Parts: sequence; C-alpha cells; structure tokens
Amino acid sequence: MKAQIKPRINLEGRTPLQDVIPLSTPFVVFADPASACNFQCPFCPTGHRSMIDETGRYQGAMRFEVFRKIIDDLAEFDRPIKVLRMYKDGEPFLNKRLADMIAYAKASGRVEYIDTTTNGSLLTPERLKPVLDAGLDKINISVDGMTPDQYRRFTGYDFDFRAFVETIKWLYANRGNCEIVMKIPGELIEEHQKKEFYELFGNYCDRIFIENFAPCWPEFDVEAHTGVKITDGIYQQPVTPTDTCPYVFYSISVNADGLVSSCFLDWGRKLVVGDVREDSLKAIWNSDKLNALRLQHLEGRRTENPVCGSCGQLSHCLPDNIDAYRDVVLKNVRAHIGAVHVTPPGMDVQTEHGAGGQS
Repeated sequence: MKAQIKPRINLEGRTPLQDVIPLSTPFVVFADPASACNFQCPFCPTGHRSMIDETGRYQGAMRFEVFRKIIDDLAEFDRPIKVLRMYKDGEPFLNKRLADMIAYAKASGRVEYIDTTTNGSLLTPERLKPVLDAGLDKINISVDGMTPDQYRRFTGYDFDFRAFVETIKWLYANRGNCEIVMKIPGELIEEHQKKEFYELFGNYCDRIFIENFAPCWPEFDVEAHTGVKITDGIYQQPVTPTDTCPYVFYSISVNADGLVSSCFLDWGRKLVVGDVREDSLKAIWNSDKLNALRLQHLEGRRTENPVCGSCGQLSHCLPDNIDAYRDVVLKNVRAHIGAVHVTPPGMDVQTEHGAGGQS
C-alpha cells in the first residue's frame, strides 16, 4: 500500500499557540462554497433538512463576488493566511465556480495553502481537472460505505460506487502536487470491510484513515441520530476534556451567504460575529463580539455559552490544548484588546441574526 495510515489533520509541526496568541492574522480561514449537501447523513446537521430549515440558514452556493471580497480583504492583514479551507457545512462541488475560487485565491498571493473536503459524489475527471489546474493543495474525500446499498441506507443517495473508484484512480494519476486523503467512519462498515477499504484505496491516495464518529457539532446529538455509542475520539485517541477552545484564536469561518461565524462548527448560525458583505474580515477578526468569546473561554466561562458549552469538538477531535497556558494567554489577550469586559456572545448574537499552520 502506497498511502500512509494517517489522519487528515496535521499533528506534526504545529505552532504552539500559547507562544503566538494573540494573532494579528488568522492562520486559517474557512470559506464555505456551498451550505447545502446532496447527502442526508444522520451524523451531520446539514443532512437533517427540516432541522436546518428551522434555523433559517441560507441553503445554497456562495456567490463569486462574496468569495472575491473575502480574498481581497486578506490584503489588510499583516501576512498571508496559512490555510484557506474551502468547506464548512455543505458539499463544495455543488458550487460550479469552485475552480474559479481556488484560482482567484491562489493568484492573490494572500493564501499559502488551500484544501477542501468532499463526499465524492460529484467527482468526475471533468470536474476535478479545473480544480487541480487551479492549484488545490489537498482534497479530503469522505467515503460513506463500501457498497451502493450502504450508501443508500446511510446517505439517502444512489451512489455509483464503481464509477467513484475509477474516478479516484484517475485523480491519483493526475493529482500533480495535490495531496489526496481518503477517510471513512468505521461505524458504517463491517469489520471485514475495513481491510477492503485499505486494499481498494490504499494505492490511490497519499493518506488513508478509518475515523470514528464524534460529537463535534454543538447542540446536535450524534449518538441519538446515529444510534452509535461514542467512546473514543475521532482518530481513535482517548477522549480528553478541554476547557479552552483554540479555534477562536487562530481561525474564522465565512458561511456561504457571507455571514461570519467564530467557529466552523456553527451549523445553526448562533455564533455569528459579522458579515463580510458589510465589514472587512480584519475588522471582524478584531471585533468586540469575537474578542468577547475569546475572553469567555480564557476566563473559564465556556459553559456559560449555550453553544460552546455543548461542543464535543474539544474533547473528541484532537484540538490544540492551551488550558495549561490560559493565565498567560489571558494576560496577553487583555493587553491586546484592553481590559474592557464586553457582553459574551450567545443570546445577543441569536437576537441579531436569527437564531505549521494549524491544518
């Protein structure tokens, strides 16, 4: 097998966040090409369409002019961002201008690395070639079964698995400098299919891994929706409680409609801190709303926030852990933003909006 058995997240060479917070430039910006998905996976909020309808969340593709504004805004920061993540809530390849977006970001000189995550259902050589030519650095491909029947039961989608396998072979042969990562939730397949997964895809990707389900989305019970009891972390590691979210200190997420969330897991739009269509990304990065959330975590008050308090990402998904350095980081952040105590986000956000690199 050519591929490394290795998680999609990069665990080596990570910057010690306690040494660099506060950051004048985010390491990672999420830009969601599409907030909708053609799959209806039970472990993901986006797969529950009636639930999403209740939030009033925009369901559609990001307009190119909104994306262009995001990239243009990056010029205000001191340096290029390390990673542009072209995914968040939906299926990126539903956006027909995905390749144009990647090309624009690459040409800007403001982005060092671009990756995306896809369910693979829309991948064809015709769709992939422009994306590869545009300069995509990494593609994470989620496999959701090893047979069409498993796909149908889990995703509600009639998936041409044989064609998918051939497309992955084409992608590997034509990948250029793009890294290919294949992953599958182990709970979806039989024990004997785990070996089959490695054998089928292991020679046509750079990394391959069998993940676990994780309770990562706030206010969304993965166990209840899937019937799976979660005991380990997403990468089969022990569950480790963490009090301080590291993501709010190095990343920011632009939703498909331009609303900006403090967190890439904000599926319900309850952590909206701005709107890139109205404000610059730098202004939002330094905003009172986002700084209030940072202070809330550093002051040990994460559970006071109804969204952050129910997040399993910190315990199950191997984030950077800055708990031991919280006092020092708090001092540095307060010195940076001033000691003014602003109202923590949560209810007031809901009222207003309706409801290496760290890669």
